[in-house]
Amino acid sequence: MFTGIVTEIGRVAGIDNRGDCRVTVACAMDPEKIAIGASIACSGVCLTVVDRGGAAGNAWFAVDVSGETVSCTAPAQWNEGAAINLEPALKLGDELGGHIVTGHVDAVGEIVSIDADGGSRRIVIAAPVELAPYIAAKGSITVDGVSLTVNEVADQPGGTVHFMLNIIPHTAEVTTLGQRRPGDTVNLEIDVLARYLQRMESLRKF
Repeated sequence: MFTGIVTEIGRVAGIDNRGDCRVTVACAMDPEKIAIGASIACSGVCLTVVDRGGAAGNAWFAVDVSGETVSCTAPAQWNEGAAINLEPALKLGDELGGHIVTGHVDAVGEIVSIDADGGSRRIVIAAPVELAPYIAAKGSITVDGVSLTVNEVADQPGGTVHFMLNIIPHTAEVTTLGQRRPGDTVNLEIDVLARYLQRMESLRKF
């Protein structure tokens, strides 16, 4: 489990296609504190560490990424040199600063627009029809592994939805959201509570 509070921005340092993709991520973590088999969210995708090395401040870890994972996530994330948001798994006793995040991507969204709003950025993201029932104003959503609050929701013809986020300067600086541009794709994970509430509501109809 994760909280959606990004600890640092890593970078894809290498990709080795061996059936599944062995992806090496450069980071500033202490490799002595990265356990083999540990979970790290990489732009919202929960992945298992299979190797690690380097030194504190100049480290790396490797993960195996299946074809299924690649097909269900933002494709640019798996390019060499790509910047990705990193968050180690939540430990018992850690502060829950964002919201409960599973690291399982529900869909890929597309950035529609980015506009300045004071010192912040107003980002509008298009989400597919299957996510529309789960996105609500003032609700939580995870975008590329970042826990965010939905400000506005606009339903679109055909059942898709646009939702608006306000990205403060700090969030733009310490995550990849500050580097995003219109047309970029992003990983979306809906609030786990919304998932269960929608399921409960659907069963009430029978």
